[in-house]
Amino acid sequence: MTTPELSELDYLREIERLAYRVTVEASNEDWLSFAPDPDDATSLQRSVNALARVLRSYHFEGDGCTEQDRPLVRLVGATGLKPGVMLAGMDEDYEEACARIGVDARPEGWALWNTWDDGGLQVTMVVSAVDSTQGLFENWSRGRALDPVTPLPSQVVLVRRGWIGPMTFSPRGVSKTGRGGQPLS
Repeated sequence: MTTPELSELDYLREIERLAYRVTVEASNEDWLSFAPDPDDATSLQRSVNALARVLRSYHFEGDGCTEQDRPLVRLVGATGLKPGVMLAGMDEDYEEACARIGVDARPEGWALWNTWDDGGLQVTMVVSAVDSTQGLFENWSRGRALDPVTPLPSQVVLVRRGWIGPMTFSPRGVSKTGRGGQPLS
């Protein structure tokens, strides 16, 4: 059986994916460290720890690395709404989508974060954290189950019961809902 020819970029992505899996398995064995290596670390452990520090994630504002005083929001998925850029499966334009959701259209767009409330009910948070959502998508596209920090109250414009779709599922959302990438209906 022959292996498909990979472009240079696809080859690098595959190397990154495999390296990330190595760090996940080291974490599952409870020896991965982002801190300085312990004195008793083996050469392999030191190498994997160094690898993990480099691969940690695609960083963005709100990723929790510098905002450690705010808890993370566990997302099933998210959607970005921007003028002139509408998602497949949406039959309306940006202004119509904003009106349906109940927010004013704005040039920067909106992010829809689909999560659960404290009682386990599905909710969508409409937030102004559009750049953070792009950072989430970058991480999720690499299979990293990363969640953002809880938005500041001034970033939350509206919370609606139920999930608003279509959405991009987070890796956790795929496993938790069992949807496996199936569209939200």
